Amino acid sequence: MVINWNNGNDQIPSAEPLGIPAAEYVRMSTEHQQYSTDNQTLAVRLYAEQRGFRIVRTYADEGRSGLTVGGRPALKQLLYDIEHGQADFRALLVYDVSRLGRWQDTDEAASHELRCRRAGIAVHYCAEQFENDGSIGSSIIKTVKRAMAGEYSRELSVKGFAGQANLIRLGYRQGGAAGFGLRRLLVDQHGEAKTELKHGQQKSIATDRVILVLGPPAEVKFVQQVYRLFVDGQSEQQIADFLNGQGVLSDLGRPWTRGTVHQLLTNEKYIGNNVWARTSFKLKDRHVSNKPEDWIRADNAFPRVVDPETFDKAQAIIASRAQHLSDEAMLEILRSILERNGMLSGLIIDEMEGAPSSSSYRCRFGGLIRAYALAGFSPARDYRYLEINRKLRSLHPALVDEVLAGLRLAGGIVIRNPLTDILTINEEFTASIIIVRCLRTSAGSLRWKLRLDTALKPDLTVAVRMDENNMVPRDYYLLPRLDMRTAVLRLSEHNGLSLDAYRFDTPDTFYGMAARQPFPRAA
Repeated sequence: MVINWNNGNDQIPSAEPLGIPAAEYVRMSTEHQQYSTDNQTLAVRLYAEQRGFRIVRTYADEGRSGLTVGGRPALKQLLYDIEHGQADFRALLVYDVSRLGRWQDTDEAASHELRCRRAGIAVHYCAEQFENDGSIGSSIIKTVKRAMAGEYSRELSVKGFAGQANLIRLGYRQGGAAGFGLRRLLVDQHGEAKTELKHGQQKSIATDRVILVLGPPAEVKFVQQVYRLFVDGQSEQQIADFLNGQGVLSDLGRPWTRGTVHQLLTNEKYIGNNVWARTSFKLKDRHVSNKPEDWIRADNAFPRVVDPETFDKAQAIIASRAQHLSDEAMLEILRSILERNGMLSGLIIDEMEGAPSSSSYRCRFGGLIRAYALAGFSPARDYRYLEINRKLRSLHPALVDEVLAGLRLAGGIVIRNPLTDILTINEEFTASIIIVRCLRTSAGSLRWKLRLDTALKPDLTVAVRMDENNMVPRDYYLLPRLDMRTAVLRLSEHNGLSLDAYRFDTPDTFYGMAARQPFPRAA
């Protein structure tokens, strides 16, 4: 320690705290008490004391799955702090390899440790029997451990699915609201009734089960009347207006809409069938629409609200709506719904008057997820993008006006189509202005998904890539239709010459395309 005798006071500066500053990361899912965050912390603190580390920060994800980063705010904050220079530590202490995550892809698991090391943060696994020193031995053991952690999650998923499927076949309800006209009844392991579960209530004893029973007689009669009115020719919207006129609220206490009536008309629970696994989300990888033959079902498991003949007539009416439409016509309708709402879901589709129902799309394309993909929509688990999309849509008119001003200032003559926003410039070529939203992958990289307007076929697409916060333009891509071979472009931060040759920092190059030059100079 060096003392500055000229500092103007007699106080001696205190020594720096001893030990290498380190952060600890702990995660508990729903596994075993031995992996609780408290026990992890004890092991980490003992390791720190023995190795000369000083814990200065704790990141804890309690009750969080290790399959993805998305649902783990503490891990995301840890990675953010490390990569944005906000880390006040030089080492990261973790209980074992699986605590950072049980990814199915061992490369993804390794990427997060790599992000730490690149920022100068060493990762220590406190309960492992190897030193994480970069040696061949430790690298091999880590890879095996990561593979074992992923396999553990896969086996747990398979066993969990099999157990839930068995309960469905026995006639027990697995999650979800009962629905209008029905109620959830809690029964014990012997099938004896215990109590009716209110909306939002869950069972607390592992051996208890849930079944569906008939709700109040008035609700049952309204359900039966809905089916009769529909079979007799009334539309979902007309039925919704009728129910609202009678002062009848849905099971969620809300007014009826076309979509909620449609959902009531298409659910097999009203004929007593217990159906599960129409879609799967195993290992939190991606949503998959399962084929009907793969659905788990138990027919006649609950009391019927309507008879099967009436139910089948309703399904035939719904299916017939899309019979006269081609696949492409149905997808165009789906794209228009996507354009209007910024996302797609079964309920949103069913709310659209005159559009095929979500069940029609499911039957025609083998599942809603496939129909979404064909329409250019990829469902996201993080629905914050809806607000971002609304903000970007509000920015679009102002951006188009700014581009118009720039083109005219350059001397161009521009005509704007009020319906499509397509620009006709100097009566020579057309252009479309598209704002491209930025998203961040689970690995922290930036991505932009650009869908070209293949229907209007502009000669030039001006793609405005937004910055990582979706606040201001990052750069501009001028994409001529003749050079584009695909309807969807997925852009990263660096895309190679084949795409980045069209990239510009400002729109000035585009404005220059509208500039007029004297004939001798052009010659």
